[in-house]
Amino acid sequence: MNKQALIVQGGWDGHQPAEVAELLAGVLRGEGFEVKVSDTLDSFKDAALMASLDLIVPIWTMGTIEQEQLKPLLETVQAGCGLAGCHGGMSDAFRQEVDYQYMVGGQWVAHPGNDGVRYDVEMVDADDPLTSGIGTIEVASEKYYMHVDPAINVHAITRFGETEMPVVWTKGWGAGRVYHCTLGHQANIVEMPQVLELMRRGMLWAAEGKQASREAAAGTAQEETTR
Repeated sequence: MNKQALIVQGGWDGHQPAEVAELLAGVLRGEGFEVKVSDTLDSFKDAALMASLDLIVPIWTMGTIEQEQLKPLLETVQAGCGLAGCHGGMSDAFRQEVDYQYMVGGQWVAHPGNDGVRYDVEMVDADDPLTSGIGTIEVASEKYYMHVDPAINVHAITRFGETEMPVVWTKGWGAGRVYHCTLGHQANIVEMPQVLELMRRGMLWAAEGKQASREAAAGTAQEETTR
C-alpha cells in the first residue's frame, strides 16, 4: 500500500500556499505517495483520514486554528505520523498556539531586510543523509530569525553576525518525526533544486517514522512475550 500524505494549504496568500502545495505534492507523488491536498483545517477533524496518514505537510501562514482542529493534529503526529514543512507555512502558523510551536520546534520572529536578502545556508554535517551532497545554498530571499527549541537537531544553518541560526532541523514529537526548513518564502525558492531536494529528503524521513514506530513497538511486544 502506498504511503498517504495530507497537504493542508491556506492562510496568508503572500507565501503562495497553493503553488507551494502543488510543488511538494508533485515531489511526493513522484515517490509513490497518495496525496490529498486540502484548503481547510477541518481536514484535521476527519478521524479516518488522520488515522491513515504517514505524513502531514502544513502550508498555512498565520491564521487561527480551533482546538477541535489542533488537538487531532497534535495527537496524530504524537502517535507516529510525520510532519514536514517549510518557511512560514509551518513555523509562522497559529501564533497564539504554543502547543503547535512546541511540536514544530521553532517560531519565526523576524526577517531583517525583508525579501531579497542575499545569504548562504551551510550544511552542518557533510555525511548527514538529509543534507549530504547539497552543499552551500546561495539564496536571495527572506532570512528568517527564529526562536527555537534547544532540543532540536540542527542540520543546516545561516549566520546573523556571529550567531548561528538554524535553517533545517528535525525533532521528535511522541512517536512522530518532525522536519522543518525555513527556506521557501515563495514557490520560486522552494523549486530551487537544492531546496526541493532538502524537502524531498525531509518529507520522506518524516513519513518513515510511522512504520519505524510500529516496528519498534512490535519488537518491544515480542521481547515481552519471550521473557
